[in-house]
Amino acid sequence: MPRVLMLKDEDPRARVETIDEERLPERAVTVDIDFSDLNYKDALAVTGKGKIVRDYPFVPGIDFAGTVRSCEGGRFARGDKVILTGWGVGERYWGGFAETMRVDEEWLVACPEALSTREAMLFGTAGLSAMLSVMRLQEAGLARGARVVVTGATGGVGSWAVKMLAHYGYEVHAVTGKPNQEAWLKELGASEVLGRHEFEGEPRPLEKSRWAGAIDTVGDNVLANVLAQMEYHGLVAAVGLAGGSELPTTVMPFILRGVSLLGIDSAMQPLARRREAWQHIAELPEAVRHAMHYEELGMEMIAERAEAMINGDIHGRLLLDPHID
Repeated sequence: MPRVLMLKDEDPRARVETIDEERLPERAVTVDIDFSDLNYKDALAVTGKGKIVRDYPFVPGIDFAGTVRSCEGGRFARGDKVILTGWGVGERYWGGFAETMRVDEEWLVACPEALSTREAMLFGTAGLSAMLSVMRLQEAGLARGARVVVTGATGGVGSWAVKMLAHYGYEVHAVTGKPNQEAWLKELGASEVLGRHEFEGEPRPLEKSRWAGAIDTVGDNVLANVLAQMEYHGLVAAVGLAGGSELPTTVMPFILRGVSLLGIDSAMQPLARRREAWQHIAELPEAVRHAMHYEELGMEMIAERAEAMINGDIHGRLLLDPHID
């Protein structure tokens, strides 16, 4: 009988329970979960501070990596290593904060041979989103060596973006509200660390040109100020809204400087694109794959660390091993 983190519309909201496997969803693939991770969306779901979960009881967790136990279709065999991210899992469908879960076949990607399931979840949705952002910027023509700014740089997506961009030869400028993490961000590859306060003021239509590229995880005034500072034909990948979903800007960056705003979605990416991104991740040198700061936790710690994440007290990644206390 698997243990799960069960959310209920009562107090306490989150509790670890052992359930009969008959209570798992009736879906085609049964996966024994090796690792999951705690993302910002998970933190909103667990704490109830975001309208992520609407039906209870519910098992959250927007991604996981594990081993196939059984598959009713022919795509996976027993023992295959697989990764799941997105598709509404952990939001509409029971997710990865469990020892075992049943999911649809088309939601799964084979874990590349060069990547362990543990490594896969050190990246998780955050690392996948960062890689998709980098890929989109490169495909849009961002030249190696260009100046790229990354906002929300101590978060999961932001920190992986800093590391990946530096690896690919870009000049990375990291924006954060945590000045005490400057040394760590420079270890990841940032050439400069800027305070978030520099980007939170009332946006002007245009500012002095500073950046050829950008990866924004924050939204709202921060994204608007980044757009105003882009060089001619600058490229901005928008991948998050930790600071809000508004965008208080004008069309001037787009029609006077030819700036492109590129939306990045990881949840509903087609299978081929997911495979491509995970292969790029697997091809990163071992030193890059193992560079991330992380904290490993069991399910009993999720609620506490979710609160800390909402409060901005986390940097790097939170790796979940569902089999430890």
